[in-house]
Amino acid sequence: FALRRRLPRSSAPLVVLDALVLCCAYVAATVLIRDVSDVSIPAGDMLRLLPVALGLQVAVGLAIGTYIGRWRVGTFGEGGGLLATMSLSTLGTWIANQLINPQPVPRPLPVLAGFIAVVAMEVPRALWRVQLNRKLTRNSAPAKRVVLLGGGEGAFYILPYLQAPDSDYRPVAILDDDVTKRFRRIQGVPVVGSTAQLTEVARRLRAEVALIAIPSADSEVVRRLVGLCDEAGLEVKALPHISELVGGLTAGDIRAVSEADVLGRRATELDLEAMASHLRGKRVLITGAGGSIGSELSRQVYRFGPSELYLLDRDESALHGVMLSMTGRASLEADTAVLCDIRDREAVRGIFAERRPEVVFHAAALKHVNMLERFPDEALKTNVIGTKHVLDAAVEFGTERFINISTDKAANPENVLGLSKRLTECLTSRAAAQSGRTFVSVRFGNVLGSRGSMLETFRKQVANGGPITVTDPHVTRYFMMVEEAVALTIQSAAIGRSGEVLILDMGEPVLIEDVAKLMAAGSPRKIAIEYIGLRPGEKLHEILIGEGEIDDRPFHPEITQTLVPAIGEESLATLLNPDAPNAARLLMERACEQISANKSVVHAGH
Repeated sequence: FALRRRLPRSSAPLVVLDALVLCCAYVAATVLIRDVSDVSIPAGDMLRLLPVALGLQVAVGLAIGTYIGRWRVGTFGEGGGLLATMSLSTLGTWIANQLINPQPVPRPLPVLAGFIAVVAMEVPRALWRVQLNRKLTRNSAPAKRVVLLGGGEGAFYILPYLQAPDSDYRPVAILDDDVTKRFRRIQGVPVVGSTAQLTEVARRLRAEVALIAIPSADSEVVRRLVGLCDEAGLEVKALPHISELVGGLTAGDIRAVSEADVLGRRATELDLEAMASHLRGKRVLITGAGGSIGSELSRQVYRFGPSELYLLDRDESALHGVMLSMTGRASLEADTAVLCDIRDREAVRGIFAERRPEVVFHAAALKHVNMLERFPDEALKTNVIGTKHVLDAAVEFGTERFINISTDKAANPENVLGLSKRLTECLTSRAAAQSGRTFVSVRFGNVLGSRGSMLETFRKQVANGGPITVTDPHVTRYFMMVEEAVALTIQSAAIGRSGEVLILDMGEPVLIEDVAKLMAAGSPRKIAIEYIGLRPGEKLHEILIGEGEIDDRPFHPEITQTLVPAIGEESLATLLNPDAPNAARLLMERACEQISANKSVVHAGH
């Protein structure tokens, strides 16, 4: 009864079949030994040992998982499990045969019977798998013919699901650029060439779908493969990135190619111990914690175990949302949530005086290029003066490590956002010189998942039936997943030297027109693309490293560490000039020019 409860109903016939095979194997082994050595084994003696062999077989099979559905029947995995089951149960039976007095059967018999049994047990399984594959071939007319791109582990694990009788796909070929895999068969599907031959193979085999079966592929590889699929006229599917997989692959993991696949898939090296060491047990404050970057920072920093984590934002609803995403609860009355506007100098100072944060991530900022071109005063008040308030309080109240979140637009700035962020970098360098502590800036480009980003705009335009508006057919931008950008920001905080700007490697810039075409292709209806021209403050191409900055990566292959000038008293006086109302852009331009002319570089760590 206990065995019936433990066994899945579908596995019971398999246990019975294997038990019958084992009994037959013992009979066959008895006959072989008699014929070879002329030793007669009484049936009664063999029957004394057979219940032990049967009991051990079932017990070991349950323990390993052979009889509880751990592997699909007839697969290599199940074959290995069956071999392990029979090996261990045969060893146990041999030992039992030695211990029983008098010894029931000759010592070689359990070993010979076990060998015969495992071979015989594989036969019905192989026949069942062959029959299943034939049935699949006969009944798969409605299924889409699919070519797998990549013949590695992703293909190996997903193919059994693609070959199932109820699958929507019928795999007809595999393409892989590794020449050593040529002419192989993976789960019965042939590797017929390289990915460059996709168009030819798809036409010859009448394929309808291409599946990118490379979970470890970065965005550059995915973009290349998507381009090949587009040339071949195939529908494109993909497996999730390896970082998204939990518990292996299933048919449900097959999905359409997303913008994140094309723009943000990257392999990132992180020193988790170094990241944890400067956060664990520390009092940490995150400004702008309700924003796209700030909220992801909050979630990741929380996992490193700070003694206190303070989330500061002027938007109470945003604070509610980020706290809910972190812990499943939103206790806004707790000390964690701090409602404050960084433009209020005294309020900021009061919070630092009370909480005494040891580590500060400063993500609070206005960031929309076009809006700040219209309202440059707001950029000056929030991004520049607000940052100065936070920096002044950090210097005064002993913050050990300060990380200012900047943007690629700060490199050779040409718009209001870039000017304001360049000035925050220089203000951070100034505070580093004043305090002698580790105050750094981190600079990166567009992040996927950011509120109000280009991708969010494209999605809404597609949902509304189009058109998708692109400024220029040649415009490019850098992209990175928000999770990766934040992880590298925390890594930068661990390796940064006082007064530096740390620049994240964003990979190759992406043509925005390609992104628009991808999103249009993913819509069930035809979506037009409309070119509207560059707007004030927008560049055709962004850069990450500005004029005079050196691409030096002493500690991490994806993080450039370079010197940044500290803002001087003259430039600071220019910014804070009370006699120049409504001249924010002019003030920021003049201050940046003065900084460039003076080049008063301060770098306490060198």
